[in-house]
This record gives sequence, structure tokens and C-alpha cells, in this order.
Amino acid sequence: MTPISRSSRIETIGVVGTGAMGRGIAQIAALAGLKVRLFDTNPAAAGAARDYLADTFAKLTAKGKLDDIAARTALAAVSGAQTLAEFADCDLVVEAIVEKLDAKRALFRELETIVSGRCVLASNTSSLSITAIAAGCTDPSRVAGYHFFNPVPLMKVVEVIDGLRSDPAAGDALIDLARRMGHTPVRAKDMPGFIVNHAGRGMNTEGLRIADEGVASFVDIDRVMREQAGFRLGPFELLDLTALDVSHPVMESIYHQFYEEPRFTPSPITATRLAGGLIGRKAGEGFYRYVDGKQQVPPEAPAPTALPPRVWISKRHPQAHDAVQTLVTQAGVPLDTGATPAADALIVVTPFGLDATTAALDERLDATRVVALDALFPVVGAQRRTLMTTPATTRTARDTAHALFATDGVPVTVIRDSTGFVTQRVVATIVNIGCDIAQRQIATPQDIDLAVTLGLGYPRGPLALGDALGAQTILTILRNLYAVLGDPRYRPSPWLARRAQLGLSLTQCDAADTDSADDAHHHPHTSHPEEPSL
Repeated sequence: MTPISRSSRIETIGVVGTGAMGRGIAQIAALAGLKVRLFDTNPAAAGAARDYLADTFAKLTAKGKLDDIAARTALAAVSGAQTLAEFADCDLVVEAIVEKLDAKRALFRELETIVSGRCVLASNTSSLSITAIAAGCTDPSRVAGYHFFNPVPLMKVVEVIDGLRSDPAAGDALIDLARRMGHTPVRAKDMPGFIVNHAGRGMNTEGLRIADEGVASFVDIDRVMREQAGFRLGPFELLDLTALDVSHPVMESIYHQFYEEPRFTPSPITATRLAGGLIGRKAGEGFYRYVDGKQQVPPEAPAPTALPPRVWISKRHPQAHDAVQTLVTQAGVPLDTGATPAADALIVVTPFGLDATTAALDERLDATRVVALDALFPVVGAQRRTLMTTPATTRTARDTAHALFATDGVPVTVIRDSTGFVTQRVVATIVNIGCDIAQRQIATPQDIDLAVTLGLGYPRGPLALGDALGAQTILTILRNLYAVLGDPRYRPSPWLARRAQLGLSLTQCDAADTDSADDAHHHPHTSHPEEPSL
């Protein structure tokens, strides 16, 4: 192969596969001024894809988002190919065909006999190993991953993946092209799930685990994650959007590719619902029902009104104690400031990573009057608050606590006892998996956060989220979860544990690696060549 020059500029791109992904890639490439050739094994598909692009450009022009000259120029740059031989002068070929290893290998083997030695071959795979795809080629160094997200024109992030034998210059060329096409590239080494699908395990798998334990309903878990934690969608809204026929196999695939890593354990809830056809929005029913495409959400019951006679607040966590005291004072309820609670006082605890039962036993409190308040996110000025009870908590204690924390009009979700509430478990898992991606050097901390915010729509990337909430707080939550439940899924990543204990940002690489940070960013799989890749 002629070495790929970093100064090489990609001007002509071939796209194999003209489904939604192929059409989307062709659209952004044409609008960026590239010549685009489309090929599909269905002879009529390439022409249909060009017609689709013509209609798309016309709609964008009608909405004022594209001028007429740019639309006509972009469409003129797109042509259909009757055979792969017409790709001979392409600088890049992107495959967006079926997710089958044998099919992708066969395609790239054929393309190798057609294109020049300088042509980069890129796969839009979301789940297959780039190394495995490239292994079918005579020259695997020209093969790299180029994973776009659907819909391509709107999802402004693309993962550039280096296989074990990829020439780093191939990835560099894809990085440059992504920026020309108006997308944000993130660089990853070849590992299951790359960055986005890897990092996305935390929200869904932990949300499912919480539901499976009977802690709260699907709707309540979504409300808490959306309104209290600030995510755009809760785990079950997200699963309905992606559909279980897509998301459940991905969960199983990543779990098995990481050799049954406990952090990625799938749930029987999604397996059962998939078998029953309750796959999500596109089927009209998933975790929610959809009528005319509109999600049907049951209304919340009104909050009780009877307030407790007085409130005793645990001082185990001083900052949380002060915030709860502010709420109680604002509600006009007397405070019990004694060393131990009075006989008629509602007892409020604010555990991190513990259940209400363990918190009550640790502080030798009367479990019948204990209610726990989640203080991971600010409780003063909150959009939603979460309470949980012990199995012994009386209905009166539960209802008066609900009334107390809803006096300012903020909705309150009451859940059954959970080691770590809802937000603590889900957010700590998200942060921990992000830290583990950084620890494995799959991507730089900056690219991990970029990929997650742009690819998953989270309010912050996992590392920035951990910094915002406090790395030491996240570490405490995980250690308590692990201690109480004994489940290795909650074991803290070394990246998190070390930085939390040293008072460092989770986005900070090892100081000794600073001088080589740029090289590691460009060539993540070559930064430590003596280490075997998983």
C-alpha cells in the first residue's frame, strides 16, 4: 500500500449501502463539497437514494436552511454507481451495509482489488470489531472505523476507531474530513461498544436493575432521572425510543464481548418484553403506550397534606443536613435538635450509597419513623425530590414526610428501600463506566465526555458529571453499594478511586503522561504497545 499521507485531502467518497445511514453520510459529504458515489446491491436503491437527497435538499431550501445554489451543487455532486468498479478513483469508501462480519470482510476484500493504495476503507459498524473486519484484507492498515449516529445530519458526532493494524494516518484523514462535514470527531481504540455504546450501558442497565428490584415503577424512575438528575430522557423513555429489538441485542452483545463483565449485565425485563413484542414507540407499546405517536403517562397522585409534628435530621452528612433543615424551616415545621429523636419526631436521614434500613441501623434510629431523602443533587430549588422508606416505616411517617417535602410545590417521588436511591445508583454507574473507559485508554477523557454529550444527549459527560457532583462523593456511593450488596458491578474504577483520593479532576490524565498526551489522542492504540489489547 502507498502510505496514507496526513496531508492527503479526501475529495471523492464512495458509499456502499443506501439505507438511512448511507444516505445520511452521502448528504453531509455532498453538502461539504465532496463528490459522492452511491452503490447498493439493489440496482434501484442508489437512484432512490439520490431522489431522497433531492427531496431533502428541496425541503431544506424551502425552510431557508439551504440556499438554492448550494442545494443544486450538492445534488450534482452525487451519482449512482452500477458496479463497485466505479469507485476506482475514490479517496475514501465508507460501508454502511448489514451488521455481519462476513459481509463486511467480503466487501472490503473486493474493494481492495479496485481502489488505489491510498484509498481509506472505513466501516460504519456500531458493534463489530474493526480489527476483525480488517483481518480479511490484504492490507488491514487502510481500514478504520467511522461510526456515525442516526440521523446522521442531526447527530453531530462521529467515532473514529483505530483497529490494531490501522495506520494512524487513516484515522487522521477521517478526523479532518469529519470536521469539514460539520461533525465533531472523537477517537477510540477498537473495543466493544467503542465510546458511546460502551458509556451508554450505565443508564439503561442500572435503571432496569432498580425496576427489577421493585424499587419504583418505570414511570417514576424516568421522572426522577429526568427532573431530579437533569437528563433529557429517563432509561425507559430512551429504551422505547431506540426500541428493544435494537437495544436488547446490543446489551447482550457488549456483555458477552466483555466476557460477562458484571457492570453490563442485561435484564430479563427487556428479554421478556422483546419476546412479547413490547419493543417501544415504533410498535405502539413498550414501557409506555403510544396513541397517535404520543406517549401516555399516568398522572401523579396529589401529595398528602398532613405535616409531621416535628422533624429530627441526621447530622451524618453536614451539608445535606443543612439543606434539609432549610426546607423544614421554610415549611414552618418545628425542628427537633436533640441528640436523639423525640418520640413523636419524623426522622430524616440522607445516606449516600446506603439504603434507609442500613442508615437507620448505623445510627441506631427507630426504623418505623425513618425516611431517607436523596441529597446527591441540590434539594433546595429542586425540580423533584426522592424519598425512600425502610420496610418498617409507617404509613404516617411516609405520608407526613411526603407532605413536608412537597410544601413548596416540588413534586416528590416515594420509592421503596434501595441501596443508593435511583439517581445515586444510576449516576454513579454512569460515572464509573466512563472512568473505566478512560482507565482502559479507549479514548481520552475529553473525547469520552464529548462523545457522551453529543451521542447520548446527557447534560454532562460522565467524567465532568463526576467532577460536578464530587469524585469523592461518587466513590463513597460506589463503595457503600459494593459493601452492602456485594455485587462486583459496583466496584469502583481505579481511575475514579485514585483521582478522588488525590483530589484530582476525573478529566485529568496521569501527570507522567502529559508530554505524550497529543500522541495518545491521535493514536490511542499505540500509546503503550507493550500492553495487550482486550
